[in-house]
Amino acid sequence: MPPTTEDRLRDILEAITEIEDITEGIDFDRFIADRMTRLAAERLLEIVCEASRSLPIEVKQTEPSIDWRKMVDFGNLLRHAYHMTNAEIVWDIIQTHLPPLKSRVEDLIRMSGR
Repeated sequence: MPPTTEDRLRDILEAITEIEDITEGIDFDRFIADRMTRLAAERLLEIVCEASRSLPIEVKQTEPSIDWRKMVDFGNLLRHAYHMTNAEIVWDIIQTHLPPLKSRVEDLIRMSGR
């Protein structure tokens, strides 16, 4: 059976939680210096981006504050132009964009459970 919308939302939530776990207590300089943490974060961001690609348009339309297209584009960059990945952009996404995305995904999961 193919993954449901709730499965995809849970994939996003789990990947964000894992990113939070591996980056907890570190600063940007340590993030840049720790290649394994950076690579793990990038892979988890790929999962976030790929899972978001599979969400139905109806779900995406309920969350216009999220730039779904940009998320898919970033996932493509991580997959196909990995040599051009900028650690500053990855760090900014982790620090700035993931917390509100996590909150919205948690809301969507709660709403789907009703």
